[in-house]
Amino acid sequence: MMLTALGLMSGTSLDGVDVALIETDGKQVKAFGPSGYRPYSPAERSLLRQALTEAVHLPRRDARPGILAEAERAVTLAHAEAVAAFVAQNRMKPEEIDIVGFHGQTVLHRPERRLTVQIGDAPALAKAIHIPVMHDFRAADVEAGGQGAPLVPVYHRALANSLAREGPIVVVNIGGVSNITYIDGNDTLIACDTGPGNALLDDFMYRTMNQAFDAEGKFAALGKVDEAWIARALGLPFFASPPPKSLDRNDFAVLKLGDVLPADGAATLTAFTAAAIARVIPLLPRRPRSWIVCGGGARNLTMLRMLRERVGSATVEAAETLGWASDAIEAQAFGFLAARGLKGLPLSYPATTGVPMPMTGGVIARP
Repeated sequence: MMLTALGLMSGTSLDGVDVALIETDGKQVKAFGPSGYRPYSPAERSLLRQALTEAVHLPRRDARPGILAEAERAVTLAHAEAVAAFVAQNRMKPEEIDIVGFHGQTVLHRPERRLTVQIGDAPALAKAIHIPVMHDFRAADVEAGGQGAPLVPVYHRALANSLAREGPIVVVNIGGVSNITYIDGNDTLIACDTGPGNALLDDFMYRTMNQAFDAEGKFAALGKVDEAWIARALGLPFFASPPPKSLDRNDFAVLKLGDVLPADGAATLTAFTAAAIARVIPLLPRRPRSWIVCGGGARNLTMLRMLRERVGSATVEAAETLGWASDAIEAQAFGFLAARGLKGLPLSYPATTGVPMPMTGGVIARP
């Protein structure tokens, strides 16, 4: 049975809430619907940055001390506003949507402690929007010993299978953190985080230039890459360990560039993201033939160029060139995952998150 599913995603880049509608049975996508976006205000972004700092000391996944309670209310309200605006703009009624997939805002991801925390009050959201809400997608996986991330690979596979091209295909999502899905036919699905996405670069641009990000990579294009710094950074144990593996947004915050010109720093951090993605190639069963880039990094032309330089003869293309809505893919994925969760289908696998067996997940909150 096909379901009309609305996916909501607020990623580690802390930019805002993506909204996307799809029609799916949890196995294939019958149709893509419209998408929308509700940016976080500077005040909301500042609140979420504080929440990330305070969350480091969380003892339990349900604890919301201090600023975290305020941040959770802000996240819930932002998502409710995003859905209300989307429904109004597309002249829909809540009853036309079967399920909402609500990821929430990750503030802590420590799978080695069997702890992952996404803030956002799903029961309050369901009541506000009058639609059932599937949430808490990562908890079951982490509790079972998995990494709890990435969860988008099953959706990437559904998209890649519609292309009818020879594999292996790698879908790269460059958000705050970068992750890949390696697809080689229906049987081989491997996924992992590869390293920093835009988080280090965005934080650097914010500190040095008071800009939220490097638009199209224009600033990095002016700088000189410090290859020695990248080589040292790639010496961290994470990069040599095989998939599956996952990261917290701030895992590389310890890496300091030192006293560099802003353009050189931007160039180096952009190249570091590309190099970290390419570093996964020796850890895969076969060398990929094509790389499809989605997420915010797909708009960074310098990052795409640097990735092309590091993956040899394979093609590198932005998801948009294939007709995929790059900005909406993660939101679409959580609509897809909500449909899968409703049907008890697996969201994660041993080769995507390291979970012992294929796992479903998600919890339903009803209005």
